[in-house]
Amino acid sequence: MSTTPHFTHQHPAGFDTLVRLAAAEPIAPEVDHFYFLRHGQTGRNASRIFQAVDEPLSELGMQQAARAAERLAGEPIRTIVASDSRRAFDTASTVAEQLRIVPMPREDLRERHFGALIGTSSVDLDWACAPEGGETLQQFIDRKRVALTFALAQPAPVLVVAHGGTLYVLTALLGVSIEPAVLGNAQPLRFSRVGTTWRIDPLLARTNEAASLA
Repeated sequence: MSTTPHFTHQHPAGFDTLVRLAAAEPIAPEVDHFYFLRHGQTGRNASRIFQAVDEPLSELGMQQAARAAERLAGEPIRTIVASDSRRAFDTASTVAEQLRIVPMPREDLRERHFGALIGTSSVDLDWACAPEGGETLQQFIDRKRVALTFALAQPAPVLVVAHGGTLYVLTALLGVSIEPAVLGNAQPLRFSRVGTTWRIDPLLARTNEAASLA
């Protein structure tokens, strides 16, 4: 498995550190495919503000979640594991209603806890920062490694519904590159493996820029 993916577009400060730390201890799920869905847009996504766990979906975010649910209704998903943050779990619940599956909420799938930065601008996001009262980057990666290992061990095919930071760590743990088309809110993704090599296929065209991944 490659653990040094090549990235072809600009990422936030500290992203290379995130990739290096995650790739130091990769994961190797037994499944050969699974799905990932970032939550729908929120008001603070659009304003590029660090969010708390109770941040709700915007009207656009609810529309995005519904569109993703329609697309995923045709996929053979058996299990939905979701961050219990409001924006992610509401997105997961919209999809779950279409699939007639009860989503599994997980606190360990939440976005990184940015502590004292919550409520401030995320325009200059630096993943390598150590926010007062929040998680260090290493703590965040370690939490995500455990959370994703658990999620991908559930009855397959699995859909993980979480956050932009989760997607960054997940791709680094699998040694797969992130392209611009995968970063949008509520963009359904299919991860598939041939041998030890993973790839990502977007299932919908990107509907908005990933203005804020926190």
